[in-house]
Order: sequence, then C-alpha cells, then structure tokens
Amino acid sequence: MNQIILIGFMGAGKTTIGKALAKSLNREFADTDERIEADTGRKIPDIFEKEGEPYFRRLETETLQKLEKEGIPRVIAVGGGLPMQPENGPILNRMGTVVFLEADTDTLEARLRGDTSRPKLQGGELRERILTLMREREETYRQVAHLSVRTDHRSVDEVAEEIRGRILAVR
Repeated sequence: MNQIILIGFMGAGKTTIGKALAKSLNREFADTDERIEADTGRKIPDIFEKEGEPYFRRLETETLQKLEKEGIPRVIAVGGGLPMQPENGPILNRMGTVVFLEADTDTLEARLRGDTSRPKLQGGELRERILTLMREREETYRQVAHLSVRTDHRSVDEVAEEIRGRILAVR
C-alpha cells in the first residue's frame, strides 16, 4: 500500500489534516518535523539558528529516506521546504501519492499570525514573507504533487474526506 504524503506551505494544515486522514484510513501518521525533533532532541528553530538551513535540509532528506525504507503504510506530513530539495521530489514520488494542500494568502496569514516557531517567517512583514515563499515554492509543489486540494474555509474532516475519496477513486 502506498504512502500518502502531504506537502504545502506552512499553515496549510498538513499535520492537522494528516492526523485526521490517517485515522480515517486506519494508518499511522508521521510528521518529518516531529521526527527530526525527536531524533535530535532539539526544536527546529534551534537547529536553524545554531546549524543553519542547509544542515536542517539534510536532516529532512535523511528523515524522508528513513521513512521510505521503513515502508509502513502511513500518512506523512512533510515540512514546507522539503520538496524544494531536488533529491526529494523523486523520493516523494516513489513513496506514494503526493497531495498538495493549498491555501490562499489570507488564510495562511490568519493561521500563522503570532507563530514564532517557524524560522522562515521571522524577519519582515508576515504577509510579504508568505508571498515570497509561495512564489518560490508553488511551482515545485505542483510538479511534485499528484493531486491538489484546497483547505481554505473548510473543516479538517472535509479536507481529509476529499483526499480519501480522491485517492480511493484512483485505486
């Protein structure tokens, strides 16, 4: 059974929706950021600050490779920058169905306001940081994903059910 991998911008709902989807499919859930924190015993902002982004991106790729080798049918939420590393796209596609969770700028801004745990949003005006990162990432997300689902103004269960239905329909 293939993995279901959720990609998208921070605040799109990957972790929250991933947990609901995993429960509805009776699968395990994994989050690459949570795995990195558990494996290193450190918070991601601390890793970014002390070791830098390139080091963190290597940890993401290593974590993804471990999840692939484990081969357990899961729903996996990956960090927003993980698909941007060229080596990760092919890994994601080998692992299973990649779902791009989309949300508009207003939705992301509302969800992320006041969140100090996301290093890529620090420094500068929040909306501008979101727009800049979206411009940098959206095309790659679309290239890597097998399908995309909007999360704006929808409940977690509605989005999880749409993903479940669309994935089961193609099997």
